[in-house]
Amino acid sequence: MLQKIGFVGLGTVGRHMAANLAKGSYELTVYDTELAVVQELAAMGVQAATSALEAAKGRDLVIAIVPEGDELGPLFFGDKGIIAGIDSGTILADMGSHSLETTMKLAEECAKKNVQYLDAPVWGSKDHAVNGLMTIITGGDPALAGKCREPFSFFGLNTIHVGQIGDATKMKFIVNLVQAELVQVLAEGLVFGEKMGFNADKILEVLDTRGVASPLFHQKGRAMARGDFSRSLALKYVNDQLHMVMNAARLVGLALPAAESASKVYQAGVDAGLGEEDFSAVIKVLRK
Repeated sequence: MLQKIGFVGLGTVGRHMAANLAKGSYELTVYDTELAVVQELAAMGVQAATSALEAAKGRDLVIAIVPEGDELGPLFFGDKGIIAGIDSGTILADMGSHSLETTMKLAEECAKKNVQYLDAPVWGSKDHAVNGLMTIITGGDPALAGKCREPFSFFGLNTIHVGQIGDATKMKFIVNLVQAELVQVLAEGLVFGEKMGFNADKILEVLDTRGVASPLFHQKGRAMARGDFSRSLALKYVNDQLHMVMNAARLVGLALPAAESASKVYQAGVDAGLGEEDFSAVIKVLRK
């Protein structure tokens, strides 16, 4: 049984995933570079680590949700990182959104230490994380994913196994591609409609009735209509994810024209200082 769990990465969704996991009868240790968030969780009775190494040491399972970027290297590979601290036989469930190169490098480093690596990116918003409704996409040994099913159930509604290590990362590319394009298309529709004299609520009333209706359109559309861009998934991360998608597409010789177009809009959002806002703030770029 997986009893001792380390959790590294308490960002927009990670903090709520860890908070839900704290409701179980686990010995949970958490770490993030934002010490205030660590202390918030410590107030719930979990153990606060002073480094990723400490959070990983002596655990049965280590869950890491660290985005691709500057923090990833030190948190995984640094002297006080996860790989330095994690013990042989421990399961590392890597739940961040990474490039395929990063995923395979992590798997290789884990193999050197006889660590059981599970490619397990999560999909969902802040609200999904709060309510324990994340989707976990897994790649690797199916038996390993099965061992993790109980702790995953505290923050995830669905765990879907898609293949070998690397396959879950590839599947997340598809998710990121479609999600980013849909929100950018919705933003275009709203701005186009506004220019023709309709308010956003009336446009959404029509869109919600039939063929293009979706939970994503409803949630993000209503947020755009209210002007509420509080962060559920940061625009800067969606921008980074689109770049990873296009890199992966180039490796298989595929052109993604809609993704190329959407990426330019998200990049303009980052350049305009919108990176820390929710990715629905892409509509601000189109309204200029």
